[in-house]
Amino acid sequence: MRDLTKGKPMKQILLFLLPILIGNVLQLTYSLVDTRVVGSVLGDTALAAVGSTTSLSTMVIGFLQGLTNGFAVIIARFFGAGDEKGLKRSVAVSVALAFAVSLALTAVTILFLNQILGVLHVGADIYEMAYGYIVIIFSGMTISMVYNLCAAMLRAIGDSVTPLIFLGISVVLNIFGDLFCICVLHLGVRGAAIATVAAQLFATVLCLIFIYKKYELLHIRKEDFAMSGVLVKELTGCGLSMGFMGCLVNIGTVALQTGINTLGNDIIVAHTAARKISELFMLLFGVIGTTMATYAGQNYGAGRIDRVKEGVRAALTIVFIWDGIVLLCSYTISPLLIRLVTGTSNPEVISAATAYLKFDTLLYWVTTIIVVLRNTMQGIGDHVTPIVSSAIECIGKILLVNLLVGPFGYWGIIVAEPITWCFMVIPLVVQYFRNPILRTKDV
Repeated sequence: MRDLTKGKPMKQILLFLLPILIGNVLQLTYSLVDTRVVGSVLGDTALAAVGSTTSLSTMVIGFLQGLTNGFAVIIARFFGAGDEKGLKRSVAVSVALAFAVSLALTAVTILFLNQILGVLHVGADIYEMAYGYIVIIFSGMTISMVYNLCAAMLRAIGDSVTPLIFLGISVVLNIFGDLFCICVLHLGVRGAAIATVAAQLFATVLCLIFIYKKYELLHIRKEDFAMSGVLVKELTGCGLSMGFMGCLVNIGTVALQTGINTLGNDIIVAHTAARKISELFMLLFGVIGTTMATYAGQNYGAGRIDRVKEGVRAALTIVFIWDGIVLLCSYTISPLLIRLVTGTSNPEVISAATAYLKFDTLLYWVTTIIVVLRNTMQGIGDHVTPIVSSAIECIGKILLVNLLVGPFGYWGIIVAEPITWCFMVIPLVVQYFRNPILRTKDV
């Protein structure tokens, strides 16, 4: 366990985020290998089928991940305040709420999947493969939720190493599972989905066993499930806020995907490749967001408001340096990365994906401010401003995809995200300086 309320903020943030960063690198490595295996073995059509649903699965799974991270913020506050009873009760209620939400989402997404794919304009030539892939991913949604909840609870009490270990095991199993299901069993894109769910299940079981044996602090009993109105409200408010925050962002991304799916398979493959590389470039953003939510939550619970502000400055410094490195990479080696990810030599794919990366990385510094402030505010209990900011992104993407894709084609997609970033950062910056909590001294 790591107490983030003591020690130099920069050092504590770096030590906490490093295992998460390594874990995200492992997860991204699997994602890149998955894309390469599907593209190389099954071809561009299969890759387009998977890519056409990626934003949908990211939106739904991302909502559950945001939900569990929101629950972890409240758990971190109790940990920072040294309230073991409150921590156990928050864990118990988080488990109940997370299961209820994930089971409901599973039922709804599978029941209405045909209609959802229709809204996404998934082409007839890839529809069957797209459906077969995404229905398996959604069927394993609760497994993903349990793992994410366990990992979030461990991070809430300062253990960011254990989730890394189990994630690493899952990634290795996932890669070999992909190769086995696709190359040996010849299950096509369904094999990639089966391998993903099976690897997540294995990691989840290991994580549960470890918590049971190692962390008595996270053990819950029947009496811990007593529903306190105040606690349920706090967990629901923070969980849904972070869940919807990510969901609104991804709804906008789904809106972009509906426009992309009308531009042909070459553009779908190009955008799939560009997004995979963007995930690599933006790797530190998600890590610093998770770190700042936990860091701010613990310090807010301990009444260390000055440390919250010091942490924000440290986090921005770290990620601004990363932004410079990423910008350099996008203007030098992006075509090589695209070929490595997709296995394609199609010049239209490479050209479109390169243009996307070069333009968007110019404004990554805006995204840096968004991620740090948004998660810090969640940590100190401001659940409204991050939602407002995310809603601006969602609405902006929906409007821009309808206004720009028709006349400008893929360039309409390329410019849509950076434009929305510039608008959504405004309420976060304004509220950061106006927030009454952040204007107080330590208590």
